[in-house]
Amino acid sequence: MAAQFKVGEKVSWNFEAGRVSGTIIKVHTKDFVFKGYTHHASKDDPQYEIKSSKTGHIAAHKGTALTKE
Repeated sequence: MAAQFKVGEKVSWNFEAGRVSGTIIKVHTKDFVFKGYTHHASKDDPQYEIKSSKTGHIAAHKGTALTKE
């Protein structure tokens, strides 16, 4: 199982242009629609909305893609 994160934690992830860091703003434990696409999440495998520290862009990722800062 992937690491579980909480709202307010600082994380980073790989992006096409390199490593990006940000803050978790929401934890999803049920399927949800984000930017027109359905993302699958569960209590055991949540997905996270993260706000980029540099651009303010919001992204959604599984815990396996994230590293705690």
